[in-house]
Amino acid sequence: MAEQYIVGVGAVIASLLGFLFLYCNSLTKFRGLRKLKRAATPKGNSVNKTGNSEGVGTTDIIIVGAGVAGAALAYSLGKGGRRVQVIERDLNTPNRIVGEVLLPGGYIKLIELGLEDCVDEIDAQEFLGYSLYKNGKETPISYPMEKFQSHISGRTSHNGRFVQRLRKKAASLHNVTLEQGTVTSLIEENGIVKGVHYKNESGQVLTAYAPLTIVCDGCFSNLRRSLCYPKVDIPSYLVALTLTNCSLPKKNYGAIILAHPSPIIWYPISSTEIRCMVNVPSEKVPSVSNGDMACYLKTLVAPKVFPEVYNSFISAIEKKGNIRIMPTKIMAAAPHLTPGALLIGDALNMRHPITGGGMTVALSDVVILRDLLRPLHDLSDAFTISKYLESFYTLRKPMSSTINILANVLQKVFSASSNPAMENMQHTFLGYLRLGGVFSYGISAMLFGLCPRPLSIAFHFFSIAIYGIGRLLLPFPSPKRLWDGAEFLWLASSILLPYIYSEGIRQTFFPLTVPAYYRAPPENEDKKNFMH
Repeated sequence: MAEQYIVGVGAVIASLLGFLFLYCNSLTKFRGLRKLKRAATPKGNSVNKTGNSEGVGTTDIIIVGAGVAGAALAYSLGKGGRRVQVIERDLNTPNRIVGEVLLPGGYIKLIELGLEDCVDEIDAQEFLGYSLYKNGKETPISYPMEKFQSHISGRTSHNGRFVQRLRKKAASLHNVTLEQGTVTSLIEENGIVKGVHYKNESGQVLTAYAPLTIVCDGCFSNLRRSLCYPKVDIPSYLVALTLTNCSLPKKNYGAIILAHPSPIIWYPISSTEIRCMVNVPSEKVPSVSNGDMACYLKTLVAPKVFPEVYNSFISAIEKKGNIRIMPTKIMAAAPHLTPGALLIGDALNMRHPITGGGMTVALSDVVILRDLLRPLHDLSDAFTISKYLESFYTLRKPMSSTINILANVLQKVFSASSNPAMENMQHTFLGYLRLGGVFSYGISAMLFGLCPRPLSIAFHFFSIAIYGIGRLLLPFPSPKRLWDGAEFLWLASSILLPYIYSEGIRQTFFPLTVPAYYRAPPENEDKKNFMH
């Protein structure tokens, strides 16, 4: 009864506060979609093949990197008639332990790009959500898919297989060329990027020129310093194992075990393999080479795993070369305008991979950039194009900021802590999800890229705060309970607000006040001459 009272009061207050947020956000979303639709409507031929700057020759756009973002962008621009040159450091099948989860919001973007068949024939698994487990109790997070067609869902797969399918699709276009080479630097003249220097497979140093260079060379980008102000945080490391001959408690669902000392993440990557990720704080990473990591996994992690996967987990630890480690990186987007060049993907912006949102953000970026570039007939005026494309960094905020903030906040909330207030935070969040309805579906819709509205985060923050403080104050607010409530609110704010600030309060929550938001495509020179 007490919990229902808290929920009722919390819902009323949060709804009143959230109404203004959601109304403003709906207005922002409507205007943003109208801007993109206007930009996406061609006014003539899709590309002016003769409008390139000197020395460019046969290429309209250079793309550095052929991962998920680069390959998808190459295909979408090539379909629009652009002549695209893609330079990728390694065209062999990638062997990565991230980029394996495509959320439903990302799959919808894949459909918008005409690339949905790239998840076929790679043994990709339908992915319907996560189940959170704490102290043996399950809390499901399912996708709210009632408003979508039955085939819309998430997918999980081997990253390398998916990337190769995207590359093959891009290379099938006659005006898209994929070349293996390592880009060493950007060619800059009078403050304008004209192209790139790169080494091909034989080590020969070459140059490539184009009016626009788009850099999307991933989380280990060596070019980002030329195009943004990178501030990379490494809060933890992911220790990855591949398990076989086992299955998770719920088919087509991932699982996150909230355990001490580290949360454990599970999801299928094929019909016969399960990926297990152990999130280990940066200051506590044991060595793999001397056997400390194997000991850590067997003694501290193995007792917390599901009984049905225990034997496979131990076998995976003992399999030679099966333990892989990579740092998790958090980096807010902080680009500086550089005429002739643009930065997208993980080279621009990274979030903690605990929710698997990276590919969804990347594909959303590709859709926005494709629509912005579509009406441009001539890319040769680098300063004008750069000013126009500045709007990209604001238009991407609904999807990127929503997924980034939630991923970064949840990795902190889910991490084990000796602080009783943090433990209470976990219980509050899980209890909030168990309420169901708008509470559970609201969080999951944002988390999975189906409701990219940063202002909804504020709504749910207030709701969770009211729910959490109410749990602490009932049945009667004593001085200790008041103190615990204040500590809870302080802790929640100290986790959430820094990530909101790093995303940019104005761009994220009030994009209508950003001048770049209203930039229209530059007029075609032929149209200008005709009008004069």
